[in-house]
Amino acid sequence: MGKVTGFKEFERKLPAKDAPQERLKNYNEFVHSFSEEELNTQAARCMNCGIPFCHSGCPLGNVIPEFNDAVYDGKWEEAYEILSSTNNFPEFTGRICPAPCESACVLGINRSPVAIEEIEKHIAEIAYQKGFAKAKPVTVKTGKSVAVIGSGPAGLAAAAQLSKAGHDVTVYERDDKPGGLLRYGIPDFKLEKWVIDRRIDLMRQEGVVFKCNAEVGVNVPVTELKAFDAIVLAGGSTIPRNLNIPGRELKGVYFAMEFLKQQNKRVGSSPFQEEAILATGKNVLVIGGGDTGSDCVGTSNRHKAKTVTQFELMPKPPGQRTDAMPWPTYPMLLKTTTSHEEGCQRFWSINTKAFIGDDQGNLKSALVVDLAWETDALGRPVKFTEVPNSEREMPCELALLAMGFLHPQHEGLLKQLGVGLDARGNVNAAEGSYKTTVDNVFVAGDMRRGQSLVVWAISEGRECAKKVDEYLMGHSVLESKDSIAAYAF
Repeated sequence: MGKVTGFKEFERKLPAKDAPQERLKNYNEFVHSFSEEELNTQAARCMNCGIPFCHSGCPLGNVIPEFNDAVYDGKWEEAYEILSSTNNFPEFTGRICPAPCESACVLGINRSPVAIEEIEKHIAEIAYQKGFAKAKPVTVKTGKSVAVIGSGPAGLAAAAQLSKAGHDVTVYERDDKPGGLLRYGIPDFKLEKWVIDRRIDLMRQEGVVFKCNAEVGVNVPVTELKAFDAIVLAGGSTIPRNLNIPGRELKGVYFAMEFLKQQNKRVGSSPFQEEAILATGKNVLVIGGGDTGSDCVGTSNRHKAKTVTQFELMPKPPGQRTDAMPWPTYPMLLKTTTSHEEGCQRFWSINTKAFIGDDQGNLKSALVVDLAWETDALGRPVKFTEVPNSEREMPCELALLAMGFLHPQHEGLLKQLGVGLDARGNVNAAEGSYKTTVDNVFVAGDMRRGQSLVVWAISEGRECAKKVDEYLMGHSVLESKDSIAAYAF
């Protein structure tokens, strides 16, 4: 719990960041590290709250008060052992997780919550510096083999856990490097790719085999999977939500991931075949108010866009919890990201009705209209109407659609395997089993639950690995979230 009276003595503090004008000059991470004294002080804020709701707030069930206590005492190896017992990749989540654990922090009821995410990141980085984060190859093998399709956070977590259980694991990745969304969805200024490579190197040392440029069902036949005792599908939710309005076909209208993936490949010196998508000197319109939209804002500003504007169909979120979002639930509050700090005009309750092009078929503007929302008794938006006489054109030469994802890609692997789909188009799995309608095929992550957080994907990969281990061996040596939580209490 840190210092007994720490939560009364110290205020929440986050590390300093490079100034916006400086960080826009490159694609590097720009958040500084805590000093040893600052880290100790922040860990000291963790209170003896009786029931640590942060456990349930975290999809991984991280044992947070215990690792905070170890940090406060300077016991870095113990802190890393506690953290890595539930989270395979704290160096990822410490950088990019929206920290639902902090929303559930008891201290957050009437004060600022403990800076859990930053403490987690520091534990991971110190563990690498001191040599605690290292490969631990299994000496006794089971003789069983597992194919993991997709190397995003769910696939990597499943692979790491199954390797830990003694199985031979092969990961298939259709891109040129492992990482999935971590590598080709999240900008380098939030997650530099050496962080991924460092972890992949450890997994390789532990015996995990990575096959890249290998899209099963396209250039790798599905029949190749018959050689494995079990298969884990972890390909993510990759079909983006489209905006089917007049002018969608104009040059200059793209899905957000087309833009972000290409820039990440550019930074990583990886080749791409598509025509370059650049925001340089353009009026950029980002449609969608979530994290992906924010990533488009930050990337566009680094391209030196003329202007950057972000639209959101929903009304502007509140700045504080309302009756509709009581503690310890994750609140849908107004979020101003570091990308917004770098320059962005934001609009809420606005709808895009059409894209307008010039004589050459290039995007030149968007036709938009303001919306009026009706709300329920708790203030939640339920229905909108267009505001009369609010229709107008806004100039834009690049429009990026960041409105989320519908479901995984059906063509190729899923159809050829013959797995069942649910009503939303995700891969169907029996409740709590992660097992598909095909006997030895399992599914985890966004491919099963739909578009979600990286931390949820890691949790899914871990829980799925336990079910695969049970299927192969009749029992499992792997931890589950429930068993870790029971141990913590």
